[in-house]
Amino acid sequence: MENDQEYLVKTRCGMVSVAVFGDQDKPALVTYPDLALNHISCFQGLFFSPEVNSFLLHNFCIYHISPPGHEVGAAPIGSDDLMPSVDDLADQVLEVLNFFGLGAVMCMGVTAGAYVLTLFAMKYRQRVLGLILVSPLCRAPSWTEWLLNKVMSNLLYFYGMCGVVKELLLKRYFSQEVRGSVEESESDIVQACRRLLDERQSINVQQFLEAMNGRRDLSEGLRKLHCRSLIFVGENSPFHSEALHMTSKLDRRYSALVEVQACGSIVTEEQPHAMLIPLDYFLMGFGLYRSTLSVSRRSPLSPTCISPELLSPESMGLKLKPIKTRIS
Repeated sequence: MENDQEYLVKTRCGMVSVAVFGDQDKPALVTYPDLALNHISCFQGLFFSPEVNSFLLHNFCIYHISPPGHEVGAAPIGSDDLMPSVDDLADQVLEVLNFFGLGAVMCMGVTAGAYVLTLFAMKYRQRVLGLILVSPLCRAPSWTEWLLNKVMSNLLYFYGMCGVVKELLLKRYFSQEVRGSVEESESDIVQACRRLLDERQSINVQQFLEAMNGRRDLSEGLRKLHCRSLIFVGENSPFHSEALHMTSKLDRRYSALVEVQACGSIVTEEQPHAMLIPLDYFLMGFGLYRSTLSVSRRSPLSPTCISPELLSPESMGLKLKPIKTRIS
């Protein structure tokens, strides 16, 4: 059944918006964006890339989950509503899967969204087939990140989505190359993101920020995650060292790291073309190809063993600038 529409799913911690694209009889790919973003501002670059879009929509039905109150046109979350923790956000993902009658799914998350989906995978292992993580977080915030988040949280509370908050968020998302300088103007993607940030309800962003600022370290549990994981990180991302740490903690038999040169955190927007070849090889391990392939209806993709040569630096694009890969 072809279905491109938005649903509001009632969960224990409030309503969650889910935008569904594609045929719901196909296997599910669930996405979760970074702080203050939704699928339009976090995944549009990737899904507007014709090759990636046709490849993913050919094989999957996409379920874009928005953090609470991050969807377009969202109302401010009431002060009486329960402020969710990261565990509540991971549990909401489970409630969304149950609402749509989904079994095991493929997951794609960016930074804060990558943390939520990693936590979800650790809590509900049988519901996750694979993780595609972009500039992920897995440790508790460092003192500097915690302090910066507190400053942002206070600014959001007292001044809303003001200029300072937008600049801090854009530095979090994008490399200097696209953010521009005195001589260089901002790129189109940064200007578009700046406009979309104006639409966010500051109290809703603050709640997600506070949840992430209270997150715990997941490092010790990562070794037990046996779903296949593909990690992308921009070399200029403020979370570059986080991605390296996470890769070092994952089981090397099931994970690979792709470092994208001259790129910030949101590879999905800044350099989505750099994701195509690694995604191609990663999903090949699940029997999914860019060429026409018949996938059984609502098939729980049975992962085959990805042959080591497919995840070699040469195959995953070492020679194809701007991709640099490092295999854990």
